[in-house]
Amino acid sequence: MNIFLDAMGGDHAPFEIVKGAIDAVNEYGVALTLVGREEAIKAELSKYTYPEDKITILHAETVISSGEEPAMAIRRKTDSSLVVALEAMKTLENPVLISAGSTGALLAGGLLKLGRIKGIKRPALAATLPKSDGVFLLIDTGANTDCKPEYLVQFAQLGKIYSENVLGKMNPSIGLINIGVEAKKGNSLVKAAYELLEAGDFNFSGNVEARDIPETEADILVCDGFTGNIVLKLTEGVAAYLLKGIKTSITSNTKGKIGGLLIKKNLKEFKKKFDYAEYGGAPFLGVKGGIIKAHGSSDAFAIKNAVRQSIKFIENDVLQKITENAKKMEV
Repeated sequence: MNIFLDAMGGDHAPFEIVKGAIDAVNEYGVALTLVGREEAIKAELSKYTYPEDKITILHAETVISSGEEPAMAIRRKTDSSLVVALEAMKTLENPVLISAGSTGALLAGGLLKLGRIKGIKRPALAATLPKSDGVFLLIDTGANTDCKPEYLVQFAQLGKIYSENVLGKMNPSIGLINIGVEAKKGNSLVKAAYELLEAGDFNFSGNVEARDIPETEADILVCDGFTGNIVLKLTEGVAAYLLKGIKTSITSNTKGKIGGLLIKKNLKEFKKKFDYAEYGGAPFLGVKGGIIKAHGSSDAFAIKNAVRQSIKFIENDVLQKITENAKKMEV
């Protein structure tokens, strides 16, 4: 398998990235390539016991920071960990890159260095989020802030392929985020997208209002990237607020502390549902290679799960299936 890890990307690079790679190698037996400053990577690797033939180092001298203009940084920093990894991917079959670094640079690099799959109008960023009975895929979460109706139809198809092959949901149901459930509600974008989705070869369940997202019956929720990014960040913020509030209430007095001990296990399970580390990362679908954007604050556990996600992506030929279906996505 051709799995690359940007060892220098993220708030806790390289130590958490390297530890996550070690954990993945030891647990899954997969071979990985760590990309970044060789000396720093070797220093971290020396702390662990692992099958040394499973990890390769690809040296890259510089790093693209989150404050840099993405496209310009990709063009100018040819010796950065992101660019070196993307260049290496171009000659390989079914490669995947995981990075917790700059989202903008990763998406720009995917487009500039790998390019769109033929027939894909706009690649999309997806995220796995919790709901009452499991998880759903939200797509797009920020790659395309301005969209046309046909883009949303392609997002649905991309999400369908990913959900079936990575999340294991056969014939996933698809919902469209809107301000009301009625078919004629919303702006011109969502009304036109509704008609296309309803007429298409989808298990389309209709519109989904924001208040119904946490309990949606849909497996995939489709929207433009502007809306999706707001939904994603609001979900993260509300979850953090609620969990912090619950903790504060429990620890505010002796009675609460005693009750807290009784429900500690339940609270941990509830918190786990909202932990991004459980899901690994957000796939950027529609480019000529697998790209997984891990959260900037990812720890080793999150990186290990991103590797697990990559393995499923490769083993189930997601890239090839998207390529084969690209012509069907044209509307």
